Amino acid sequence: MSKKILANDGIDAKGKELLEKAGFTVVTEKVAQDQLTNAINTENYVALTVRSATKVRKDLIDACPTLKVIGRGGVGMDNIDVDYARAKGLQVINTPAASSHSVAELVFAHFFGLVRFLHDSNRKMPLSGDTEFDVLKKKYAKGVELKGKTLGIIGFGRIGQEVAKIGLGIGMKVIAHDPFLTEAMIEIDIHGVSPVRVKIQTLAMDKILEEADFLTLHVPSGKVIGAKEFASMKNGVCIVNAARGGVIDEQELLNALNSGKVAHAALDVFENEPNPMKNLLLHEKISLTPHIGAATEEAQERIGIELAEKMIAALS
Repeated sequence: MSKKILANDGIDAKGKELLEKAGFTVVTEKVAQDQLTNAINTENYVALTVRSATKVRKDLIDACPTLKVIGRGGVGMDNIDVDYARAKGLQVINTPAASSHSVAELVFAHFFGLVRFLHDSNRKMPLSGDTEFDVLKKKYAKGVELKGKTLGIIGFGRIGQEVAKIGLGIGMKVIAHDPFLTEAMIEIDIHGVSPVRVKIQTLAMDKILEEADFLTLHVPSGKVIGAKEFASMKNGVCIVNAARGGVIDEQELLNALNSGKVAHAALDVFENEPNPMKNLLLHEKISLTPHIGAATEEAQERIGIELAEKMIAALS
């Protein structure tokens, strides 16, 4: 059996090192999507690792008989025809635990920025801070604190629970919804003291929408928030999507922002990546990042190591 692996969207150096120590040759040179089938067959790659950029669809799976394993560095596998690949005898693996904390920190980076208008202030200060300082000071002088507010989490898996830890740590009331989970024990590590354990029972979706001051989504796919759901929310709610593009109806989000129903929003993911709707990018009430939830050095190292370990087990 060939021992060549194509890491088409890259892999952390420590993950690559683990694979090489196990006797595999790891190639990290990017192959264009339309050249991928030919490259896999020419080089007899036994495994392919991807992130979100490379697509692994039925046609590629059918055309590449040497492939035994498909690895996804990250959580979501919507760029892979997972069921089809498994039906054809391939192993499909991902790294669901490695990036959870990084995503959770990005959620709060957006929350903190939004409530103090940092996303908009950082646009306006370079343009007119020297001539309209007092005007801008007045414009951004109505911030709020997160402490004491209710944080609603839709999707209470690994990432949702990491978000809960941060929320509890800064004094928020945390409520959560998950159709597959009735409760979770959240363990908060505090330097110098024993971990603090908090049990959170999940609630019905409508309860979360009614009570949350701040709302964050951590679901794998589907249209979760639309016009009906926005109508059920508190006036002035703040919402973040760092899960998947499309779980929030983006046009309805714009409507809710323009009406004042939603005070602030943040998007790390978009329906039309890599070409987001221009109206979203220009809206002064939206904080924006280009799908970087897992893009920290620590998360990438954990992803690389977890992916390598699972690949070695799958190919041994």
